Amino acid sequence: EVQLVESGGGLVQTGGSLRLSCAAPGFNFANYAIGWYRQAPGKEREGVSCISSTGVSTYYTDSVKGRFTISTDNAKNTVFLQMDSLKPEDTAVYYCAAEGPLDHDSICPDFYDAYGRGTQVTVSS
Repeated sequence: EVQLVESGGGLVQTGGSLRLSCAAPGFNFANYAIGWYRQAPGKEREGVSCISSTGVSTYYTDSVKGRFTISTDNAKNTVFLQMDSLKPEDTAVYYCAAEGPLDHDSICPDFYDAYGRGTQVTVSS
């Protein structure tokens, strides 16, 4: 079982930016559907963004559209979540997840094979 590792979280003021990364030693995301999720204290886990297994399609939940961008590096060894114009309501633990490898295009699957342990993002007002 692959253990993904998130990094890049931290404390930032409202309006600031953070770039989250997700990777694992020796792991390649080619042909994997990838998702970023978050969970705030006392709230249910929320899907934030996904990128399809072909890399063609992306998804963003309404609250982050225009502010967050999901991407991978050219070698598909690392997945990023660029977060701009951060708001206090973005405060949460952010997790990445991956499902695959897949032989068809898939985005935001219901279940993932691999998850990370999360990175804390705190946005101060």
